[in-house]
Amino acid sequence: MATPKFIQDIRAKAGNILLLLPGVVMVVFDERGRVLLNRRTDTGRWALISGIPDPGEQPAEAAVREIEEETGVHAVVERVLSVFTNEPVVYPNGDHAQYTDIVLRCRAVGGEARVNDDESLDVRWFAIDELPPLGPIARGRIELALRDDPTWFAPAPPPAASEPWTP
Repeated sequence: MATPKFIQDIRAKAGNILLLLPGVVMVVFDERGRVLLNRRTDTGRWALISGIPDPGEQPAEAAVREIEEETGVHAVVERVLSVFTNEPVVYPNGDHAQYTDIVLRCRAVGGEARVNDDESLDVRWFAIDELPPLGPIARGRIELALRDDPTWFAPAPPPAASEPWTP
């Protein structure tokens, strides 16, 4: 997975401390209802297409860019599915990161699914009932994309009881 230049610049100053980073994750469907997945170079596992927005880039712009860069597919963003902060990760080089993902439902409008950069070993469309092994978070995101639910987010705990509020 290529580390964006702006993160390399931050790491040069901050070292390997925990960085909270934005992420976009896309559930991309084609006209047949199949979902687009890539087999990642860094893990060898099948995954939803994902990436990191560049500074100043809107999440939808990042999503469209990442889909095309990684898979050759042209897509449009249809809606926000969820906003979710993942567990922290530690990379082999000792860098610590935690991603807050904006998960987007997207629709393919052109291009051809293929390995289009060095981040993927394989890129394919999969029927929902023929998905390869995926983790529970990815499966949950696909299930959410198939429904017309409101945007999902982890709820905050209720505020501590103190004095009653009066307008």
